[in-house]
Amino acid sequence: MAHPKRKTSKMRRDKRRTHYKAKETQLSTCSNCGTAHESHTVCPSCGYYKGQLAISKDNILREEKV
Repeated sequence: MAHPKRKTSKMRRDKRRTHYKAKETQLSTCSNCGTAHESHTVCPSCGYYKGQLAISKDNILREEKV
């Protein structure tokens, strides 16, 4: 395995890492109930995704208790 001949300076290391950022989650409104939720996920309050029922209300309540 190769080893570096010189120490990488803090400036050079940090310049390389400028793109490693945490991104904010994209929020969208539910078409069924109107609450805000993460994009491309099932609405946690009603269980709908893209206008169709994905998870019933009973399953949502069971998952929250566990």
